[in-house]
Amino acid sequence: MTIRPRRSVLYMPGSNPRAQEKAKSLAVDGVILDLEDATAPDKKEEARATIRATLDRRAEYGGRELVVRVNGLDTPWGYGDLVAMARAGADAILLPKVESADTVRRAIAILEAHGAPDELAVWCMLETARGVLHAEEIAGAHPRVACFVMGTSDLARELNCAHTPLRLPMLTSLGLCMLAARAAGLAILDGVHLDLEDMEGFEAACIQGRELGFDGKTLIHPKQIDAANRAFSPSDEEVARARKIIEAWTAARAAGQGVVVVDGRLVENLHVAMAQRTLALHEAISRIHGS
Repeated sequence: MTIRPRRSVLYMPGSNPRAQEKAKSLAVDGVILDLEDATAPDKKEEARATIRATLDRRAEYGGRELVVRVNGLDTPWGYGDLVAMARAGADAILLPKVESADTVRRAIAILEAHGAPDELAVWCMLETARGVLHAEEIAGAHPRVACFVMGTSDLARELNCAHTPLRLPMLTSLGLCMLAARAAGLAILDGVHLDLEDMEGFEAACIQGRELGFDGKTLIHPKQIDAANRAFSPSDEEVARARKIIEAWTAARAAGQGVVVVDGRLVENLHVAMAQRTLALHEAISRIHGS
């Protein structure tokens, strides 16, 4: 089972080479090199060059995932971003404000026309009401689509809803996107937490995100990394139980037994699959970060 950890994925301005350099030493699973919101209009072309230089040193980032968020195709920079990043060496291209499968296919056509390798994935931001309502068709738009990223700040603005600690006004949107992602076999990341002084609230949002099924959280500052990693990592107890389930299941199958009970609980195929995923995630985290 191949799993890529995405517990913590940090946005970094595309025009800031020092920040991108610092990412090599951060305990982050992924970095989004941002050509969109975090890059001023007069810095867009400069940021492309900065990101390309960072991607040229891809090996120095170890197993961290490097993703480039481009500008939308309806902006003056979107087409140029896709052309510039098609063969730059990113793991994925993140498309902002996706609202239809057609938008995804148009972007991928540009990437492929300019030499995008087969392994280049496409991620889609869902941050508008229309995007949420079309999540299922977006998820199935193309085999390159690998991940959804929730844009909860823009979504709250568009819905005219309160961004409350429990995020109750957003649960319908989060749930619809979760269903669409999982039905298509995609990863899905939770949105950002903007209040950098509210670490208690951030930790609560991470815990809620994991309970809802998200693979991890997008971040706006390195100080948020540790809490996200804790929340979305299997605990020592979860890892131990996963091993116990797999060992019991393996022994039962070898002995020709059809029923497996661990700590008084019946173990079925679904529990084994969940245990295998837990161990695969734990091992993948260890490979990237050595812990």
